[in-house]
Amino acid sequence: MNIVLTGSLGNIGKPLAAELLQKGHHVKVISSTPERRADIEAMGAEAAIGTMQDPDFLTETFKGADIVYLMEAWEGIGSIFDNSVDFVAGFEDIGHNYKLAIEGSGVKKIVHLSSIGAHTDQGTGSLYLHHKVENILGQLPDNVAIKFMRPVGFYTNIFRYVQMIRTQGSIIQGYGGDQKEPWVSPVDIAAAIAGEMEKPFEGRTVRYLASDEVSPNEIAAIIGEAIGRPDLKWKVVPDEEMLNGMLAAGMNAWIAKGFVEMQAAQRSGILYEDYYRNRPVLGKTKLTDFAKEFALIYQSLN
Repeated sequence: MNIVLTGSLGNIGKPLAAELLQKGHHVKVISSTPERRADIEAMGAEAAIGTMQDPDFLTETFKGADIVYLMEAWEGIGSIFDNSVDFVAGFEDIGHNYKLAIEGSGVKKIVHLSSIGAHTDQGTGSLYLHHKVENILGQLPDNVAIKFMRPVGFYTNIFRYVQMIRTQGSIIQGYGGDQKEPWVSPVDIAAAIAGEMEKPFEGRTVRYLASDEVSPNEIAAIIGEAIGRPDLKWKVVPDEEMLNGMLAAGMNAWIAKGFVEMQAAQRSGILYEDYYRNRPVLGKTKLTDFAKEFALIYQSLN
C-alpha cells in the first residue's frame, strides 16, 4: 500500500515507518525540517518537506495514498514557553487543513493519532483540543473511514522529571498516590497503528492504546530503583503551587492552566472514564522496561 505519515521521524513516526517499510509498503513521510530528508530517505521512505499549516501541500502529498496517518504536534504550532502562541487556533487550523486535504486528495482511509481525554470537551484541560480535531475530521463524508487512536500518557513524558529528580530529589506533581493509571510506550503505539493499517476500515472507530497500568507511587519506586535512588518519592502539591511554578518558569499561561486542569482530571478519574469503559489489551512494553531507558539518560547527565 501507499501510506503517508505526518509527524516526521519522532518517537512514533520512526518505528512506525520502519515497520511499514519492513512489511513492504511504500511510505511517504512528511517533515517540516529539510534536514530530515536524508534520514527519511536512508530508511527507504520518500520524504515530503512541508508543513501542516499548508493545505495545498498536504493535498498534493496525500494524493494517491491508500492510507494517511494524521497527528498534531504541539511543537509544530509553537513553543509552550511563548505566551503569544494561540494553541486553540493552531489545533483548529491543522484540523481544518487535514479535512481540506483529505477532501481534495480523495483519500478514503485515515488513521488519526488523537489522545486520552478526546471523548469530551469538559474538564480535561488542554487535551480537549484533541476532541475538537476529532470533531472536525468527523465532518468528513461518510465514505471516508477513520480510525481514531487514543493513546494515554507516554512513558517518554517521564523524561521531564529528570531535572526535578536531580535538583529536588523527588517527582513533584499535582496528583499522586496509589491509584493506578495507564501509560503507553511510543513503540507499542507504532505497532498498534501498523497493525490497524492492515485491517479492514469501516466507518468511524475508536481504540485506546496503553502498555501498563501503574500508580504514581509505583512509578517513583520503579524509576528510583533503576537509577539507584530507592528512596525516590512522588510528592503532591496544591494546584495553585503547581500553576505558579509553571508560570514562574515562563510557560504559556493557557498551557499551564490546561496542564493543572488535566492533572485534576487524573485525580478525579474523569480523564480515564471512557478508557475504562473501552479498556484495551495492554501492549508489550512495561514501565520496568522503560525504566532501563530512563536510567541510561539519567546516568548520562552525571
